[in-house]
Amino acid sequence: MRALIVDDSKAMRSIVGRIVREIGFETIEAANGREGLETLKSSGEVELILVDWNMPEMNGIEFLRAVRAQPGASAFKMLMVTTASDLTHINTALEAGANEYLMKPFTKDAMVSKLQMLGILES
Repeated sequence: MRALIVDDSKAMRSIVGRIVREIGFETIEAANGREGLETLKSSGEVELILVDWNMPEMNGIEFLRAVRAQPGASAFKMLMVTTASDLTHINTALEAGANEYLMKPFTKDAMVSKLQMLGILES
């Protein structure tokens, strides 16, 4: 299984990457939404996309909408991983195409739980 991690923070890409690799994913990374779209087009198949909200060039919401507008994008499971924690942000992310929402800071167990909810990992 492959996961695309889209976050402008190299440290956060490292943290998220370590967790998803520990649970069996190969990872690829992008530093913003625009780079994420290019990486998605050039890297082949991914099963999971983990995306931050606040990024330069193209934010996470714009990225979600752009991915969902592509043919076949319903196959991607997308998890918004961000510090924004109010209900308005959560609803906006879900309406833009996120399948789930995970608030920073988070634990490995919280990430696993979300991936189980998405049907990517078995319970």
